Amino acid sequence: MTGTNAASAAGQPLTVDLDLPSAQVLADQAGIIQDLQFVMECCKRLLTELARPEEERDAVIPLALWSSALVSYARCFSSGKRFGLTADDVLTLPLQGEVLKYHKWVIEERNKHTRHSANPFEVAKVGAALAPPEARTRRVEGIAILSMSHVLVDATGVRQLGGLASELAKQTAEKAKAQQDVVLADAQGLTVDRLYELPQLRTSPPAEDDPAGEGDPAEEGDPAGA
Repeated sequence: MTGTNAASAAGQPLTVDLDLPSAQVLADQAGIIQDLQFVMECCKRLLTELARPEEERDAVIPLALWSSALVSYARCFSSGKRFGLTADDVLTLPLQGEVLKYHKWVIEERNKHTRHSANPFEVAKVGAALAPPEARTRRVEGIAILSMSHVLVDATGVRQLGGLASELAKQTAEKAKAQQDVVLADAQGLTVDRLYELPQLRTSPPAEDDPAGEGDPAEEGDPAGA
């Protein structure tokens, strides 16, 4: 795709994909903010569920919301190619109490929800059902299997996670705001002709007849490419 593509020929704004290290940092920061916002929304809905009388709750919904919140929160601290948050980011938050200790507990809870336990008795207990002690004949009458469900944190813990995610999102947003200036400077350092040769930025997956994503986004109902 070149500067003479359909979008520019029509006189419409053109947004191109920046494959720059600084842009990758900004993209990772944006992804982290999105994950933290999801955590906040999960906690908000979870508090609504926990406020219901226990007999009116759907047991699946609170566990699903809590598990999703744990996974999304921990993903923000994953290492590798991502920008990633660290324990230092937690320590610098304007929060009182054992914030880092709670953060570590949340990460460990995520691990319990996502990994297969090496000890099968952590997820289920197997017992022998015996005849009553006073029965004439003492014998094994059957086998009982009891599932060991994960303990759902209470409303206080949910509020703590929501508040922690909120403060981390604010902190990351400030860094992302500064990072935008870095990306802009890097983009302005490229030649204009080079910029117009870059592929347009997609906001939707490729059409079924364009699996490789080689079609022009401007021809797919996204004239601005952004």
